[in-house]
Amino acid sequence: MPKRQAPPVNKIYQLKITLRDVRPPVWRRVLVTDATTLHQLHWIVQVAMGWTNSHLHQFIIDGDYYSQKDFELDDWNQEVKNENRVRLSALSLAPKRKFTYEYDFGDGWEHEILVEKVAVPEEGVHYPQCVAGKRACPPEDCGGTWGYEHFLEVIKDENDPEHEEMLEWAGGAFDPEAFDLEEVNQELKRIVR
Repeated sequence: MPKRQAPPVNKIYQLKITLRDVRPPVWRRVLVTDATTLHQLHWIVQVAMGWTNSHLHQFIIDGDYYSQKDFELDDWNQEVKNENRVRLSALSLAPKRKFTYEYDFGDGWEHEILVEKVAVPEEGVHYPQCVAGKRACPPEDCGGTWGYEHFLEVIKDENDPEHEEMLEWAGGAFDPEAFDLEEVNQELKRIVR
């Protein structure tokens, strides 16, 4: 069987991914090709933000829903398109265009994805690539925006009765300002091809 040829890369999209309703903002800026599928973009968001892919997700673009077919999200009375079959090149992305990535429907993490720029690919540059970001992603299963705010209050107050328990739950320590660009890019090279 002949090997499938990778689709040509004609454009690079600079996307800013911002976690909605979290202050101060948690965000990442990534460069992705127009040959990237929405499923690949899901993995890029997971890695760049620091999520663990432990929950369902979906994209909402111009009122259309995209996700994994095996999630059976169309049981919720909405047609869900297969994210594996949609490349960014098919979405008519242009600067200032926004769409939504939802993760963990229980905690309700919504990410705004803003197309900041469209450029041509640079010779010798590996894509996808994270070029900037601020602050740590909230811990998984912390209870959404409200739960994350409560978590931050508790871990800042050593006298809070939940302080030790919350820190232990978070793995012993949590720095809400931490973000390691190099680590994210190493993981992107490993995971997303």
